[in-house]
Order: sequence, then structure tokens, then C-alpha cells
Amino acid sequence: MMKPIKMVDLKGQYDRIKDEIDGVIREVVESTAFINGPAVGRFQKNLEAYLGVKHVIPCANGTDALQIAMMAAGLKPGDEVITVSFTFVSTVEVIALLGLKPVLVDVMPDTFNMDTGAVKKAITPHTRAIVPVHLFGQCVDMEPLMQIAREHDLIVIEDACQAIGADYRFSDQTVRKAGTIGDIGAVSFFPSKNLGAYGDGGALFTNSDELAHQMRGIVNHGMFTRYYYDYIGVNSRLDSIQAGILDVKLRYLDGYARSRQQAADYYDRGLRGDPTIKIPYRAPYSSHVFHQYTLQIEGADRNALQQFLKQKGIPAMIYYPVPLHLQKAYVETGCREGVLPVTEALCHKVLSLPMHTELDHEQQDYIIASIHEYLNTN
Repeated sequence: MMKPIKMVDLKGQYDRIKDEIDGVIREVVESTAFINGPAVGRFQKNLEAYLGVKHVIPCANGTDALQIAMMAAGLKPGDEVITVSFTFVSTVEVIALLGLKPVLVDVMPDTFNMDTGAVKKAITPHTRAIVPVHLFGQCVDMEPLMQIAREHDLIVIEDACQAIGADYRFSDQTVRKAGTIGDIGAVSFFPSKNLGAYGDGGALFTNSDELAHQMRGIVNHGMFTRYYYDYIGVNSRLDSIQAGILDVKLRYLDGYARSRQQAADYYDRGLRGDPTIKIPYRAPYSSHVFHQYTLQIEGADRNALQQFLKQKGIPAMIYYPVPLHLQKAYVETGCREGVLPVTEALCHKVLSLPMHTELDHEQQDYIIASIHEYLNTN
């Protein structure tokens, strides 16, 4: 009998590494070093080595990571920050919370990622930073973006929350990990992420000693010496249990990416050629770690297909149904309907299929057949 299909199968993944996970949890509990214990330091060092980055600063979640990055970068109320509307709300939320001005640009219709040409046109004398979002597991085209940023003396904060482990290849064949190319990278360890904790968690990456020093202070109330405050800070620490779990899972991260890529290849073979379906595009400059496997449905009712799949026991999600610039909370961005046509079109087309390390061919065959069944009869 086929296993029930899940959007993300964390239980199946846990069962494979249960003894290691249980061991590190027990170690932390027995040590009672719950905050900033040895497990946090080990994970930090191992993640630095994996990423090839000088500094990793663990924190409480991905949203905090983005906010702390902007605080450390010295952005002031009224400064303009260029980012995208086709993303999870955290990217724009923290800009607004800090009194900065989000300037939203369109994305590319194939990669779903920031259109670097649109970025160049959006720069004004008030622009201070760019926040590219590596959506669904694939990098923004960072080489031209970094050239633009350097020409205009802009800070680049990479939102790599969905792309940890992805590789970006420069034109000289140099390879860097997502989140390590700009001035600061931010990631989330939300449980469903490719490297997911069993609760909330996040981290910041940088090769700058100065930025690293500031961020280490900011995550701990702006404090380096107890009760002496050098910066205005926040309380945002990765707890030791989560660090221990992440340290175990980090050893499997590249294997998890290969499993997702193999599942994506299988979907591609089963869905390629149908004129109603546009399978995910894989850019030549970036590997794709498939945090999501996202189709574009054209010439069919995307919402009706989602409901049909749900009735067949197949979860499929829409990331994202309404772009941020058309959300009630963000009308003050001044970005009216029709200004970001690619973003708005994608919100009517995208559909993400189950994607995780535990998918098997029987499940995928059923998903693929169900999609064809709907499209051939509607």
C-alpha cells in the first residue's frame, strides 16, 4: 500500500537519523547548557566550514536574521531597500518594522528570482541596500547584481532562507554558496526548510569581521560584557537543543539536496511536454536544491487543479497567492496593481508539489498521473 503523501515528511526523515538526534538532545538536556552551550559553538564552526564563510552568527529565526542584518548594516528610517514582492512576508516585513522604505521590483518569469535589470532602474539617491531572495532553492543571478551594488555603493543582504546549500557559479567558474556572496546572508532553520530544526532557528553569514562583531552583539541585547550594552540589540539566540539537531542534519544536507534533485528529475520526466505545464527552470549559474518544486499552470484552472489533487489525497500549495504589494498591510509601498506584471501573473499560475527527502516513485507516479488525469479531462 502506498504511503500517505505529505508536502513535507519530517517524520520519515527523523526515523532515518533517530539515534543521532536523540543522542544530541539527551546530551544537551543532561548538560543543562540550554542557551549558548557547546552544541551552538560546534554547529557554528561546522556551518562555517560547510559554507566556506568566515563568520556564522546563529539566531532565533530567519525573520530575526533579516532584521539583525539590516540593523548591523546601519540602515536608518527612510532609507530605501530594494527587494521583491514575490516572496514570503518576512523579507518586506522587517524593512517596514525598521522604518525603512521597501522598493519592490519584478522577478524573472522563469527563475521566479529578482530581475537585476529592474533593480538598476529602481536605484535612487536614497537607496542603501538590496535584498535578493533566493526563492524555492535557486540563487538569484548574483554576479551582475553585485556589480550594480558595488557601482552604487549599496549593501547586499541575501535572503537565503529557502536555498541553503545551493551553489552559485561566477563567470570565472568560482563557486560560492547561497548567502555567502553579498555583505550578509540570512537563513531560516524552520522545520520544513532543507536544513530544518525541530523548532525555530536562524543564522547570519558574513566575511566581514566588523559586521560579524556587531551582529554577535545585536543578537544578545547589544551586549558583549554582561550588563554593558554597546549596541541597541534584540534577544535572538539559537537554543542548544536546536543547534545539536541542526549539527546532525548538516552532515546529511548535501545528501538531502541530491534526494530532492532526483525527485525533481522524476517529476520533470513525468510532466515535461504537456503544454499546460511549465516545469521548473534550472539556471545555468546556480544549482537548485528544490526547497519547492513549483510548476506554472497555463491554460488551465490552477485553483481547480489544486482542489482536485487535494481530493486525491495530494497536498499541493500555492506560494504565493497574493503578492506583497497587493496585501492590505503593504499598500503604503505605493506599488499599484499592474506595476509588477510578472509577479502578479505568477501568483495566478504557480503550484508547488510535494517535495522532500522521503518521496518515492510510487507516490510521484500517483501525483503525476493525477495531474494528467485532471488536465486531460478539463
